[in-house]
Amino acid sequence: MSATLTGPPATPPPSRGALLRVTPAALFGTRRAVRMVERNVYVYRRGWIFLVSGFFEPFFYLLSIGIGMSVLVGPLHVAGRLVAYPVFVAPGLLASSAMNGAIFDSVFNLFHKLRYAHTYESVLATPLSVPDVATGELVWCLMRAGLYAASFLCVMAALGDVASGWALLCYPEALVVAFAFAACGMAATTYMRSFQDFDVVLLVVLPMFLFSATFYPLSVYPGWLQAVVRATPLYQGVALLRATDLGDFGWSTAGHAAYLAALGVSGLVVTGRRLSSILVP
Repeated sequence: MSATLTGPPATPPPSRGALLRVTPAALFGTRRAVRMVERNVYVYRRGWIFLVSGFFEPFFYLLSIGIGMSVLVGPLHVAGRLVAYPVFVAPGLLASSAMNGAIFDSVFNLFHKLRYAHTYESVLATPLSVPDVATGELVWCLMRAGLYAASFLCVMAALGDVASGWALLCYPEALVVAFAFAACGMAATTYMRSFQDFDVVLLVVLPMFLFSATFYPLSVYPGWLQAVVRATPLYQGVALLRATDLGDFGWSTAGHAAYLAALGVSGLVVTGRRLSSILVP
């Protein structure tokens, strides 16, 4: 009589549906994501000029406005006070600078790694997971945007375009702006198929930069266009930073911050799920 030896039942492999259940807690809780950040630091050691180039566009805008347009436009009534035109524009350009830093890496660099260099396939051959990749890339985007925002805030102070001491709070708020744009940019990039899709990105970003009440008060737009502008994330960032710089706090300030935070979390969740569906066989 022979005995049949049976071991413990085999554990079934995780289903594809389980892999796609990427939650905000899972994304923010990964610890190995720092390795993705470290990789990007090594890459940019020799290409540092590309790292700092995106700072100059809003910087030159601020210089040109401070030297020329401020004389033509004059002060504006904002939050019940007269504000010099450069002081009005500077927080908006700070938000734009944070947006630039976030968009460049979350769209252009991520697309190259995902569709052409196939960087993430190699990364996933290591102990890193899809949440590590998503979180690491997001942190790197925030680091780049934070560098732009800190530099731009120093320039604002040097040029005298800071309205109050509350402007120090504009830095963490600029990171919230960058978080929203980085997460949404990463999510949108996972749907892109070719470099021609960058035209759509520019078609969205450029009008936001020009018409999100950065250079003009919202009241100069027609009523229907005001509603469209209010719905854009850059306007929310511009309004948030401008109110903080002026010390004009209220429920609307909290609403702007909540809008951007919710947008960023939603974009991060979509990014994790899309990367899982693309990269996990």
